[in-house]
Amino acid sequence: MDIIYEIRRRHAVQKQSISAIARDMGISRPTVRKHLKTVDEPKYQRSISPSPKLGHFAEPLTQWLEQEAALPRPRRRTAHRLFEGLQAIGYAGAYDSVQRFVKRWKSANLGPKLTDAFVPLVFAPGDACQFDWSQETVQIAGVLQTIKVAHFRMAYSRQMFVVAYPCEKQEMVLEAHCCAFAYLGGVPARLIYDNLKTVVDAVLVGKARQFNRRFLTLANHYQFEPVACTPASGWEKGQVENQVGNVREWLFTPLACFESFTTLNAWLAQRCTELAQRQHPVQTERTIADCFADEQPLLRPVQARFDGYVEEMLRVSSTCLVRVDRNRYSVPARFAGQAVSVRLTAEQIRMVAQGEVIATHARVFGRDQLVCDPWHYLPILEKKPGALRNGAPFAEWDLPTAILLVRDRILKQPKGDSAFVELLLLAGETGLDALEVACELTLESGIISAAIVLNELRRLIAPSTPSALINLPDGIALQQEPLANCQRYDNLRGETYVH
Repeated sequence: MDIIYEIRRRHAVQKQSISAIARDMGISRPTVRKHLKTVDEPKYQRSISPSPKLGHFAEPLTQWLEQEAALPRPRRRTAHRLFEGLQAIGYAGAYDSVQRFVKRWKSANLGPKLTDAFVPLVFAPGDACQFDWSQETVQIAGVLQTIKVAHFRMAYSRQMFVVAYPCEKQEMVLEAHCCAFAYLGGVPARLIYDNLKTVVDAVLVGKARQFNRRFLTLANHYQFEPVACTPASGWEKGQVENQVGNVREWLFTPLACFESFTTLNAWLAQRCTELAQRQHPVQTERTIADCFADEQPLLRPVQARFDGYVEEMLRVSSTCLVRVDRNRYSVPARFAGQAVSVRLTAEQIRMVAQGEVIATHARVFGRDQLVCDPWHYLPILEKKPGALRNGAPFAEWDLPTAILLVRDRILKQPKGDSAFVELLLLAGETGLDALEVACELTLESGIISAAIVLNELRRLIAPSTPSALINLPDGIALQQEPLANCQRYDNLRGETYVH
């Protein structure tokens, strides 16, 4: 319309000729003449192209659509199945002609779809909490990485809680629930999930689900009812679905930068408390925090925290290592070649054998990382002291400065490997602090050897003498104490000399 206006203005107001207008605006003269006669806004209508190939096949196709309109949706044939049916009776045209015809017929006869219409949901206080995961990008310790964020949303008060983890494994799901219940100060009656694999093992008919056994242990501990949504029906937990987008905008835009997951999660918990001061979307005269204050006493109190670990049976290699998620962790040397129980949590890895925890490590994420405790390899050093120099567990052993200085001097001496290993074996019984003090005393003396360090260490760990005098019972004291007679030694020397 702007071109028509410009043509008419130039011709009527500026008195330009048709040729001049065509030359200045870069259009043809017939077009100028046509637009000079245009008064109303032009309207363009899309004509429906005929379907010559469909032809008489439109009649059986219409009959099929009318017959199947009364059937339930899962039993109706799709456009592609209808196309195959037409091919069976001789249709040689293209699929898109059938698809367009089916779309037009359904639009005219079946009316508008209700896929975008929903039923408003109402929840009682303390009844339901919705759960979901989201994927965010943050910077942890200067490294840009993709993390997983667990979202909880109380359906009545809209109180939310979020916590971040490096990945979305089952132990993270268990730990997230423990953190959420601790933050909320109680447990709701129901928790609503989609059908994530860490919670649901199998989707059965209707609402029936086969829940994961370890997850059911968590639900039994906190006594809440897990509820799984209908597949592809996110509106059943629409509050937390909406929260995912809001949290990404409020908390992770712009890029969040933290030194560790601990500081990130502490900040997220604080922000959840601050965001609770917003207006409640339904009870507009109150805040979310006010509504949650009414809801919180109705939550079931937490009696004890759940130990949210996932257990695996793994065999210890000949190098005293177990492999977990492409990373390796050490265990005491006496368990080499045996099967041990590995308990994985969000932050720790515990090895259990014979009913006791034999090793504990901070969990690392990534790939091909080696986490060793040098004390696990001391029994091997007793037989192979040469491994002290190039052994991977000892290469980055963070020892006190005094012990490092003594070690470097002793290793330069003959049989220094065996000598320093003997000191480490004794320190394994007494503790590293005692060995550090012994090394400091040895450095002060100026003479450094394993024998001197060992002597200082034994003196430090030797039992102290009683400070008080020992009271002897009556009757065993000497009546006449012996006197020293040095002349007897002279007699002995004299006799020896004469001989």
